[in-house]
Amino acid sequence: MTTVSRQATIDNAVGYLDDGSFEETLRRRVAIPSASRVAANKPDLWRYITDDMQPFFGRLGFTTKIYENDRAPGPFLLAERIEDPRFTTVLQYGHGDVVAGLDGQWETGLSPFEMTERNGAWYGRGTADNKGQHAVNLAAVEALLATKGSLGFNLKYLIEMGEESGSLGLEEMCAAHRDELKADVFIASDGPRLALDRPTIFLGARGGMSFHLEIDARESFQHSGNWGGILSNPGIELCHAITALVGRTGQIKVPEMTPGSIPENVRAALKHCHITPAAGDPPIEPWWGEPGLTPEEKVFAWSSFEVMEMECGNLAQPLYAIPPKARARMQLRFPVGVNPDAVVPAVRKALKDAGYDRVVVKDPTDAIFPASRLDPDHPWVRRVAASIEKTVGAPPAILPNLGGSLPNNIFSDLLGLPTIWIPHSYPGCLQHAPNEHLPISIVREGLAMMAGLYWDIGETAA
Repeated sequence: MTTVSRQATIDNAVGYLDDGSFEETLRRRVAIPSASRVAANKPDLWRYITDDMQPFFGRLGFTTKIYENDRAPGPFLLAERIEDPRFTTVLQYGHGDVVAGLDGQWETGLSPFEMTERNGAWYGRGTADNKGQHAVNLAAVEALLATKGSLGFNLKYLIEMGEESGSLGLEEMCAAHRDELKADVFIASDGPRLALDRPTIFLGARGGMSFHLEIDARESFQHSGNWGGILSNPGIELCHAITALVGRTGQIKVPEMTPGSIPENVRAALKHCHITPAAGDPPIEPWWGEPGLTPEEKVFAWSSFEVMEMECGNLAQPLYAIPPKARARMQLRFPVGVNPDAVVPAVRKALKDAGYDRVVVKDPTDAIFPASRLDPDHPWVRRVAASIEKTVGAPPAILPNLGGSLPNNIFSDLLGLPTIWIPHSYPGCLQHAPNEHLPISIVREGLAMMAGLYWDIGETAA
């Protein structure tokens, strides 16, 4: 008979790794090529839900419902286990879709939809983003039920199949089923830890938006020998225009694109977090970005403005002619304190004031992720951090928000929940690239942390 205790629950969760059952489960899920931006893989979005997730939750005593949305590329699954209406209710989330596999670009012996162990890590598309991460959480749930026979709290689990397509339809789905999604706290796993060996929680996400800058000077290319010096060059003009928005060392010049200041408790939390590049990562360049900020403040508490792609002429096949057009796709990552609706009008005004009337600023066409951030002093933050510290013997890094963008605002703003993310990946995981992988050491630690957390929530859930 299994001893009913916190440590027994942790041992059971880690045992799934040691006996190979966790690997078998993740291998099966990775083998489903559920790429939400690939039209041919739409049946696989459904297969992940109906062939794997629904049967799994059913075995654990959850009821399940599938929802569809006209905007979403795939279905949504809501699994529920309500043990007592008086108990604390936790809403969890994961996404089963992935980016394109990029077959043929992986290292020799690796394939995106065939999980392979190498150098202490599992390689395969979705191992880090996000199948491996919600697999850790679900295995910990299974371990608690196997040990205790109950959770001791109510659990709702939402799986979406379109996060890699911008979470289209997620907001509408959550709005339509707001009552079914009611909970006391939102806990999920996505994104990277601060470092490979540093358990981390983050409390929201920076917002993200993209827009194009364009100059359309004329209809066709003109020979540079005949027209050079008397016709404007859109490439040169656009490069200068960009300098009206951002300085040569990355300092943003448009006030509406930055938060203006950093809250003191956010600064205090970041003092205990340090970005440490791992082997193979590029070194930090301290001269780049907002002067006077630490690297951690630049990534997690300030805005960054990037030229993501530029087009001017044909570099692969030079024409020796003045190009007629130039354009650049710009990206802004921003924390709480920036109004995304004010950004494009402010950019237009800044360019006009600087004399760049010929630059056209296009309205964003990609999804805009608003910024969100739970107060670092919130009781749920202290509660989760204390549980993780009890399990691993050291406090986790507490990031006020992720440097990237996630649909966290849907859960924090629309559903009104305190949001806490516990990532089971690391910055060098190569998500979205060939050779995506998940270190097995993170899986082991993640299983222990989540099993301990679920036990702790259940012990005080009434």
